[in-house]
Amino acid sequence: MSVDATNPATGETIGTFEQLTDDAVADKIAIAAEAARTYRLTSLDERAAGLRRAADILDEDSESLAATMTAEMGKTLTAAKAEIAKCAKGLRYYAEHAPEMLADDIADADAVSAARAFHRFQPLGVILAVMPWNFPLWQVIRFAAPGLMAGNVGLLKHASNVPQTALYLEDLFRRAGLPDGVFQTLIISSKQVEKILRDKRVAAATLTGSEGAGRSIGEIAGSELKKVVLELGGSDPFVVLPSADLAAAAKTATTARCQNNGQSCIAAKRFIVHTDVYDEFAEHFVREMASRKVGDPTADDTDIGPLATEQGRTDVVELVDDAVAKGAKVLTGGTVPDGPGWFYPPTVISEITTEMDIYGEEVFGPVASLYRATDTDDALRIANDTDFGLGSNVWTTDDAEIERFINGLDAGQVFVNGMTTSYPEISFGGIKNSGHGRELTAFGIREFCNVKTVWVAEQP
Repeated sequence: MSVDATNPATGETIGTFEQLTDDAVADKIAIAAEAARTYRLTSLDERAAGLRRAADILDEDSESLAATMTAEMGKTLTAAKAEIAKCAKGLRYYAEHAPEMLADDIADADAVSAARAFHRFQPLGVILAVMPWNFPLWQVIRFAAPGLMAGNVGLLKHASNVPQTALYLEDLFRRAGLPDGVFQTLIISSKQVEKILRDKRVAAATLTGSEGAGRSIGEIAGSELKKVVLELGGSDPFVVLPSADLAAAAKTATTARCQNNGQSCIAAKRFIVHTDVYDEFAEHFVREMASRKVGDPTADDTDIGPLATEQGRTDVVELVDDAVAKGAKVLTGGTVPDGPGWFYPPTVISEITTEMDIYGEEVFGPVASLYRATDTDDALRIANDTDFGLGSNVWTTDDAEIERFINGLDAGQVFVNGMTTSYPEISFGGIKNSGHGRELTAFGIREFCNVKTVWVAEQP
C-alpha cells in the first residue's frame, strides 16, 4: 500500500510513499524498545544538547521546510515559518527548563516518619504519538520535546497527507545526534495503530485528532491499562460583552477564526455577542472577515490558503448548506470559488438554531457562527452549551465579569481580551469531549512519567 501527498492548492500529487508492512513495524518497535532501555540512562544535559541542536537545525531548514509544509497541507508560507520558529522555541524551552520540572519533588519526611521522602519522575518508555496534519510540526514537537527530555522514546504515526513532514521529523532528531531508535516515523495506515498500541513494549499513547479517533485510541488504551493523553478538538466560544473594545475584538476574532486557514482545534468558532453591542460588533466582524484575501498560500499577500483536503472542504460546505436550508443567514462568504484547489472563503453565518448541525459540530474551516445573547447569563449559557471544552475567549473590561467567566466557562483554557493560543510556558488541554490530559509546561512533561514515591527510613 502507498499514500499520496497532494497539494491542496492545485489538487496535484506531489509524492507517493510506501506504507510499512506489519513485519517492518514490528522491527521498528523492537528498535524503539532497545533505545528506551538505554536512553533512559542518559543525562539531562545530553538530552538537552540534542534538543538544542534540533532547534538550530530547524532554524537552518526554515525556508525549505516551510515550503514542504505549505505544499502538503496548504498553510501559508508565513504561517509555516512561524510554526517552525515556534517549534524551535519549544525545543529550547524544554532543554532549559526540564531539569527543574523533573527534579525530585520533596515531601514532608517528618510527617511520614522517614529520613527522606520524595517523588521522582522517571520515563515510561516507548510512547506512540498519533498526530494530525493541521500543525504538522508543532503538534509533534509539543509531544516530542517534553517526552524526549523525560527520557521516553517516540513512535510517530502522522496524518497520511503529510508524509514528507513526518519523515523530516525522524531525520531532524537523527541529525541532532539523538541515539538510533529514540524517535522513529511510521508511515502506516490507521488500521495498524491498534496492534502497535497493544504491543507490550509500547507504554502509552498520545493523540491529537477527531473525537472518533480519540474514543478509539482511548478504548484500546483502557483495555490495555495504558496511559493516554487525548486532545480532540473543540468548538470554542468567543464572548463579547458591552464594555469590550469592539473594533479590537472583531479584528482579533477574525484572526482567531481564520488562523491556519480556519483549521485549528483552538480556533474561536462560536461568536457570542451581548445584544447591546451585537449589531456594532457584527458590522466590524463581517467587514474584517470579508477583507481577508484567499489565494495562493505561497504568495506574501495571501491571508488564507486552501483547506487541507477535498473531504475537509466538503464537510464545511455541508454544514453551511444545512444551516442555510434551515434558516441561517450568510452575512459574508458561503460560496465555493471556481477553479482548482480546495479553497473556501471566510464566512459568517447568523440566526443559528439548535436544529442545525453546525450548532453542535466543530467546523474545520474559516466559518464563524454568530450568536446574539440577551444578557450576560445567556452568553455564558450559550458558551457552555457544547459537548466540547477546549479553549474559550471572553472580551470585557469589567473585573466582575472577568472573574465570572474565568470560573464559569467549561473549558481547559480561558483567554481574556485575546485569542486562545498555545505556548510552552502555559498548559494546553481540554475537558468534556475535547479530551483529557495536558500538554506543555511541567504538566505536559510529567504526563508520561512514572511519579515514583520514595520513602527512606531513619538509619538505626
